[in-house]
Amino acid sequence: MEHQGNHRLRIGRFSEAGRSYLLTTTTRNRAPLFAHLRFARAVIQQLRLSEQEGTCQSLAWVLMPDHLHWLVELRQGSLSSLMRAFKSRSSCALFRAGTDRQRVWQPGYHDRALRRDEDVKAAARYIIANPIRAGLVRRAGEYSHWDCVWL
Repeated sequence: MEHQGNHRLRIGRFSEAGRSYLLTTTTRNRAPLFAHLRFARAVIQQLRLSEQEGTCQSLAWVLMPDHLHWLVELRQGSLSSLMRAFKSRSSCALFRAGTDRQRVWQPGYHDRALRRDEDVKAAARYIIANPIRAGLVRRAGEYSHWDCVWL
């Protein structure tokens, strides 16, 4: 069931191939599914598959215990089709990995279009530092569920 107000997130949403976007999505009820290595790896495989299919180029991402920050350059299609496919495939992968068969992701996602190269690199630094700000690690290198094309 769609939550009231989610349609407002889509008003004015426009996807443009070649543009960089910062995407954020959370697990249902902020369940810390990705604190489990097996579940985190199942989702990471699906991130990589999106890139292999040519839908996007992943510039940076971090998979936190209960949410994902994903910086992409959209190559083809729309953000909504990218996120719909990712959430569907990652949910199936998580079910195969042993999670309970219930909704994995919250409906919707947050996106922000980035305008300049400086914005993109600043967003990548923000993403990679997320586990530090959350108190999970003291240095980014200590956290295993992230990647960035510049590092």
